[in-house]
Amino acid sequence: MTALTMGGFPARHSYDRNVFLVLVGLVWIGILTGFGTSSYRHLTEFGLDYPWIVHVHAVTFVSWLLLFTVQTVLIRTDRVSLHRRLGIYGIILAAAMMVIGPATALTIHAMRFATDGATPEFLAVQLTDMLAFGTLTGAGLLLRRNASAHKRLVLLGLFYLSDAGFSRFINPFVAQPLGEGFWGDMAALYFGSTFLMILLGVYDLVTRRRLHIAYVIGMIWAFTLEVTARSLVYNETWSEIALRLIGQ
Repeated sequence: MTALTMGGFPARHSYDRNVFLVLVGLVWIGILTGFGTSSYRHLTEFGLDYPWIVHVHAVTFVSWLLLFTVQTVLIRTDRVSLHRRLGIYGIILAAAMMVIGPATALTIHAMRFATDGATPEFLAVQLTDMLAFGTLTGAGLLLRRNASAHKRLVLLGLFYLSDAGFSRFINPFVAQPLGEGFWGDMAALYFGSTFLMILLGVYDLVTRRRLHIAYVIGMIWAFTLEVTARSLVYNETWSEIALRLIGQ
């Protein structure tokens, strides 16, 4: 029988060396296809007219993804000591993203409201993205001495934040048959990132025949935030709060 576990969870499996790297590679696909297509459309219409903070945000996020990839490769090649030394840069980058991410979202929504009156309800998704990333990644960093929990929590944090890329290109194809409504919205917002999170659990069930308790708690937290964000987008009280957040 499949069981949850708090202890005795195998930290390594022979398949981990390739599977974790493939999972990170799928994040790259989601980010490059999503932001690549949307950036191309923007550049052809408006050129390089992004606010400076958007460029800072892009550099910070790509730096995080690059560092995450390097860290994954280091573990794959058994260079654990270097992986640990680079961990301090991960802490610094994660902290920077927690500031730059929300600041970028607020800046862009304020500009859009000033330009064409677009209201900022979507801040619910962007801010919960950062909350999920911060809590999952932060928990993973705090539990870095527990390799099994550490890997799964930081992966969940990365997967959750990848929704920004998937929702720009891949997710709409999945959401279209579902139509409007709760599940259509959830697919449009979170299909790609949630698929990766579930895939991680399926992998553990196949290789360990159990789920790590850190993964289960992380998944419950992630799904709670997804549902909360989707609900807030249509909430009138949140609409008023979001306007105040951008200074209106």
